[in-house]
Amino acid sequence: MNPLELLVVAVGGGVGAALRFLVDGLVKARVRAFPVGTVLINVSGSLVLGVLTGLGQAGTIPLPTVAVLGTGMMGGYTTFSTASVETVQLLRSGKPGLAVLNGLGMLVVSVGAAALGLFIGRNS
Repeated sequence: MNPLELLVVAVGGGVGAALRFLVDGLVKARVRAFPVGTVLINVSGSLVLGVLTGLGQAGTIPLPTVAVLGTGMMGGYTTFSTASVETVQLLRSGKPGLAVLNGLGMLVVSVGAAALGLFIGRNS
């Protein structure tokens, strides 16, 4: 990887992080009891990364594009750390059922979205 590629991936990460901040803020303005914004972000990001990766594997888009949009932008957009903290916060606030739903549910649905995205990308 050369310095220009690193810079472009970093810019993509910044765009993804800003998009995450925007989406999460819009959702939190409407729903506060459960971290719907983080779930939406991680599931949609997993789907998009799956599609991008599948397209790259199929040779439909160049691998540097997958790096910028996938590793950079979707890496900045999705957030495992926030999901982890929100799950612990649900536990600490006496909502173990919601904590399990958030932690395990998001993992299962996100992996499913990634698999679907790979399928879509490889077969496009």
